[in-house]
Amino acid sequence: MVEDRRKTKRLDLESSLVMKRLDGQGEDEISINVIDVSKRGIGFTCDQPLQIGALYEGHLTIWTKEVISTFIEIVRIEKTDSTFIYGGTFVGMPEQEA
Repeated sequence: MVEDRRKTKRLDLESSLVMKRLDGQGEDEISINVIDVSKRGIGFTCDQPLQIGALYEGHLTIWTKEVISTFIEIVRIEKTDSTFIYGGTFVGMPEQEA
């Protein structure tokens, strides 16, 4: 059995996120499919390759249809046959939004 070392509980959500890379490189907007979200970060899939360390501005639509603006730094990438699975941490998110 693999030990879960996450510092905060993750929630499985049906939500979407549109991201824009802050340094102007790459696509203007990227649509992703959210796998799970925690207070500190997000797991998602995307058909486009993203770069570790890249910082994106994101607008996360959650199950209540509320939109939360955030910044996400890509910290993990896993390639599957058909898509990429990413892990990102929230950067500078106010405690109230988290």
